Amino acid sequence: MDVYLRGKRIKLDPSKSLGKGGEADIFDLGGGRALKLFKSPAHPDYQGLPSEQKAAEQRIALHQKKLRAFPAGLPRQVIAPEELATDRSGRSVVGYAMPVVAPAEPLLRYGEPTFRRAGVANGEVIRLFRDIHTVVSRLHTAGVVIGDFNDLNVLVTTGVQPRFIDADSFQFGPYPCAVFTERFVDPLLCDRGGTAPRLARPYNPDADWYAFAALLMQSLLFVAPYGGVYLPKDISRRIPNGARPLHRITVFHPEVRYPKPATRWEVLSDDLLQYLHRVFEKDERGPFPAGLLDRLQFVACPHCGVEHARASCPFCAPGAAAHARTVVTVRGEVACARVFETTGVVLHACVEKGIARFLYHEAGAYRREDGSVVFRGDLDPSLRFAILGAATLVGRGGELAVLSPGRGPERLSVDSDGTGPAFASNGRHRYWTSAGRLLRDDADGVGDVLAGQTRIWAGPTFGFGLYRASNLSVAFTFDSERRGINDTLRLPPLHGQLVDAACVLDERRAWLLLALHHAGRTRHLCLTYSRKGNLKATAEATAGDGSWLGTLRGKCATQGMLLAATDAGIVRIEVRDGALQQTREFPDTEPFVDADRQLLIGKDGVYVVGRREITALKMNQPRTGDRP
Repeated sequence: MDVYLRGKRIKLDPSKSLGKGGEADIFDLGGGRALKLFKSPAHPDYQGLPSEQKAAEQRIALHQKKLRAFPAGLPRQVIAPEELATDRSGRSVVGYAMPVVAPAEPLLRYGEPTFRRAGVANGEVIRLFRDIHTVVSRLHTAGVVIGDFNDLNVLVTTGVQPRFIDADSFQFGPYPCAVFTERFVDPLLCDRGGTAPRLARPYNPDADWYAFAALLMQSLLFVAPYGGVYLPKDISRRIPNGARPLHRITVFHPEVRYPKPATRWEVLSDDLLQYLHRVFEKDERGPFPAGLLDRLQFVACPHCGVEHARASCPFCAPGAAAHARTVVTVRGEVACARVFETTGVVLHACVEKGIARFLYHEAGAYRREDGSVVFRGDLDPSLRFAILGAATLVGRGGELAVLSPGRGPERLSVDSDGTGPAFASNGRHRYWTSAGRLLRDDADGVGDVLAGQTRIWAGPTFGFGLYRASNLSVAFTFDSERRGINDTLRLPPLHGQLVDAACVLDERRAWLLLALHHAGRTRHLCLTYSRKGNLKATAEATAGDGSWLGTLRGKCATQGMLLAATDAGIVRIEVRDGALQQTREFPDTEPFVDADRQLLIGKDGVYVVGRREITALKMNQPRTGDRP
């Protein structure tokens, strides 16, 4: 497609891609500007999807007038169109130029425990939402409704400043917002008889405040208002989990299983907690009371360490002493031994030759498993880590530092994969991408990849990579020791925005886990590949549905199988008859794991990595084939 800005043709280069959403591709224009190019009905992402093609046609038709009438003078936090992109004739709008927002994290990350514990305190979250509150109020004063207000169209920049993107979907004047996100759309605007929320009536300012409350709750408790799993004792009352907002069955309901990684709601102040109950269960609407944020102050309990916003800790009796913690706990067939504990936070863990290696932060320093200091400094959520023997790899932005005891830091230039620097280690080598090349520490290069869009993972015998930009979606494998990549892997259609990706590998297989946001819902895919790159099996689930695939993290690969941590314990997944099947449950592991815990296989059994401790699980009486 020919794209023009002020009559000048713009060359679209996939290597300049900044991102890929469900409705548009983003390209770097240079000079701090980006081009948002709407996907036409003929876009490959819509192939075989007539409803999506029709929606794209209608959306582009609406933009012809809507973008030309876009209101001026909106808050600076709104990333508004600066200049319209057209076809050669200049008559048809195909996208627009806008400022680049980078570096930034989507608000989604602020609802993830692993991200928050790396250095984002509750106080910062409250300050962030005060700013968001101000922007929403000013938009409403200007006659603008956000409409599809969700955790992907608010980006948080350095200094915890919000930026509102996807402004072309805002509702103003005669121009409606027709898109929605199931987790954040106001159920009062949806048909109650559906199996999931579907927008049926126009947005209004109250819908933005409903979404604001939902986003705030998710960011403070790590669970959305209708999170968890509804398990009524009376089976006649069961409904699809996605339909719960339509029936106001919130996470506060006594028959909803509260997610174990989430923070208990009792930590919130009474006035905020009561307000959330009124909004999500009693349909109260109106502007969010700013005073609730102003009065919200979190403190850490001196006994149990839990942060709360109450006069006293909701989980400790006044004056209670800290309880002694047992070293070994046995439940049924499972023995749990504590391997490590810290008053700080565990940031990264892996296994090398059966031994757990890890990095943690305590007393103002980043430390390795033997307590040695790697470097000093406050927690920084923008840092990424890997371990290679005694060396610690620390990445941020376009730089990778290799920190080894007794040596000065080695600094390498590294590409960013859109979520952070792209590097990995498998205990023998380190791998990274730079200037579109996949590199290994003992080789000039392994192969060519797409600069700035490639994610890589390294396993014991082979590695896996993925890049997705514009019309390209490519998965590849690479040998741990030899040069060359195999980029002929088959990928099923990946519809929507890639929200997150993870991959775990053993000697035989790679298990690629993807989160894709499409048509208002986030779905998870698991794609299992052989070492040769053959797609062996796939599985799909809805994010947060309580299944082994309801989350991407908490998984490890061993002997061609996948072990997954769930709130109900560890389960085993295998390839059977071309499908992924859950073949074994280990219910005795339930007290020791949750869906947010990392699993690793080592000589002491299954290592379970938590926020402040690492434990090892062993089966006391393993049955044939049952040892994790």
